[in-house]
Amino acid sequence: MTTIDGRPTDTRPRMPSSDKSLLDRASAGPPESGLREAAPELSPVGALGAGALSLLRSARELYSVFVRTLYYCVNGRREPGAVLAQMYEIGNKSLFFLTVVMGFIGMIMVYQAGQQTKRVIPDLTMLGATYLELLVRDLAASIGALMLATRVGAGIAAEIGSMVVTEQVDALRMSAADPIDYLIKPRFIASLFMTTCLIVWGAAVAFTAGMITAYSMFDVSFETFLNVRLVDAGDLATGLAKCVAYGAAIPIVSGHSGLSTFGGSEGVGWATTRAVVNSSLAVIVLNMLISAAAFLIFR
Repeated sequence: MTTIDGRPTDTRPRMPSSDKSLLDRASAGPPESGLREAAPELSPVGALGAGALSLLRSARELYSVFVRTLYYCVNGRREPGAVLAQMYEIGNKSLFFLTVVMGFIGMIMVYQAGQQTKRVIPDLTMLGATYLELLVRDLAASIGALMLATRVGAGIAAEIGSMVVTEQVDALRMSAADPIDYLIKPRFIASLFMTTCLIVWGAAVAFTAGMITAYSMFDVSFETFLNVRLVDAGDLATGLAKCVAYGAAIPIVSGHSGLSTFGGSEGVGWATTRAVVNSSLAVIVLNMLISAAAFLIFR
């Protein structure tokens, strides 16, 4: 419609100013005060409860991954070479790292033990026997597993997490394949064998390094240091049980951290950190449980 002077006029109905302001406020979303009221900050007790629920949820998921892994170890697919490839990744590529660490640990432990023993009694004839008992029962398995948790656990979480963010795991699920069977089971079987072998090798390296340290620093002969009288069947059983438990826990915890990755490359970094922390924590908790059980059984 035009006026007399030829200028067009707007004939559309106008919205009242009050209704327009209401529409603007509605499109802008709820005010900040409303958001704060909708999601209030948790109290210390509420934060503690939320953390406990999150821990229980993670424990349930880990249990589910562990049970499914055991199921697929019996009824899963058989891919030739998958376990051998993971044994090489977990075992052979960790050999040098673990050898160096356990060698230095053996030297440090024997040197410090000898120095402290000399302050009480000058006789160091039982130094080797005591050190070997501690090494077989706890020290070799715990330190070796913590070292493997940093290297093997981080590698498993990073590899599986990268597959998650690049949607390769989703492709497996769309192909009716369980990621537990394809990704975690081979690493689980390989870790059971290679963790035990690596810890036994690390114990031998630590004992040899300690024996050389005792001979060079305290003049303890090799025959005197090589004393196995304090090592019994209970110590061997406890050490072997820890090797198997740690070898099972590291791939399960790390694989779960990798499968729960989200958020791109940053999420892969967080998953790797979470895998190292949780695997180390699992090693410490299992150490306490197995040590307590061994004390009750072999006392």
